[in-house]
Amino acid sequence: MIRCITFDLDDTLWEVNPVIRHANQSMFSWLAENAPEFTRIFQLQDLAKLRKTALQAAPEIAHSVTRIRQAQLKHGLLAAGYSEADAELLGAQAFAVFIQARQEVVFFEHAREMLAALKAQGFQLGVLSNGNADIHHVGLADLIDFQFKADDVGQMKPHPLMFEQMLSHTRLRPEQVIHVGDNPEHDVQGAAAMGIWTIWVNLNGLTSPVKPDATISCLSEMGEAVAAIAKKAEQRVRL
Repeated sequence: MIRCITFDLDDTLWEVNPVIRHANQSMFSWLAENAPEFTRIFQLQDLAKLRKTALQAAPEIAHSVTRIRQAQLKHGLLAAGYSEADAELLGAQAFAVFIQARQEVVFFEHAREMLAALKAQGFQLGVLSNGNADIHHVGLADLIDFQFKADDVGQMKPHPLMFEQMLSHTRLRPEQVIHVGDNPEHDVQGAAAMGIWTIWVNLNGLTSPVKPDATISCLSEMGEAVAAIAKKAEQRVRL
């Protein structure tokens, strides 16, 4: 019997690229006023180079988009001539601006209604995310029961650790859980490898060799997909 449904966030419940663009622009505006030497030598497009530099210096942070962002800011501020202490302080403040704007998401049509309907059916709802959006700041705390983020877990999906921690937290078996996400590798393959049922949110008509248990092209189709998997799960138990 299905008891829990977990969700990815970015590009599953909202489109992430506009959110990141807005957050980057907010951060750069703040830096222009408070750390002008940074914006004198770096532009938005230079963030990719700073990210590469940060990961080369500390490959162990690759699982954490938060630590990568903090490191690229510090590297950039140091390169712009700020002292170690100023780079730490300004980097933390700039990141605070970024992460606040990062939570300003626009939900896909039907997203909140879909979650509310599933919750009303008695399912436990969770979030498994490689990103750093937070259910308490995007307006999902009333619908989502728990969240696991790669920042905290120490590994990104499709690594099994996040799924293992979720199963330990819920005290459920893999066959009692459905995971929902947009990424065939991170979400579908990662969950399926653990024996968890999968729903691929394919809003853009993409193709993939990965075979989820169900595929939806609109979040309004979620209830039907969950019901179909729940029926399969019950039939499997009877065998």
